[in-house]
Amino acid sequence: MHLMRKLADGLISLSAFLGTLGLLTELVIILVDVIGRAFGAPLYGSQDITTMAMVILVFGAMALCDRRGGHISVDLLENRFPGVLNRIIDVTAALIGAVIFFGLAWAVNESAKISVMLNLSTNLIELPKAWFQYALSVFAVITGLAMVLRAAELTVSGRDVRKEGPSDA
Repeated sequence: MHLMRKLADGLISLSAFLGTLGLLTELVIILVDVIGRAFGAPLYGSQDITTMAMVILVFGAMALCDRRGGHISVDLLENRFPGVLNRIIDVTAALIGAVIFFGLAWAVNESAKISVMLNLSTNLIELPKAWFQYALSVFAVITGLAMVLRAAELTVSGRDVRKEGPSDA
């Protein structure tokens, strides 16, 4: 289980790093575009680049968000439930989340096949949409696998990686 967690954390880190590159791309493109607009020469294709970089930014960081417990959760009754019930709820939530992300990966992958078939691209600079759809699919699969591993760890050892500090990971 420890080896699987180490591999999962490596994939999550890679995914987050790519999300960071998406964020940096957003930052640079918006900065150049705003400065260019001030001088009457906006960056051509900036909307296309920022839209596609947003896909990388959001879904690249999704697995890290789950790893650190950043997804929204309502814990109004958590203190009133026994630990076993809370663990069952956490395992069930992780598995439902995994199903959602696997479903998202499948749907976007199917959409990417259509984008390839129809040669779909962005409006101005004609970036192929399928590249970003395939990236989203991969990020969604990584997030789904991380959620399955979290559910397995909760079931087998009771370890919740979301409640560990960064030095414990």
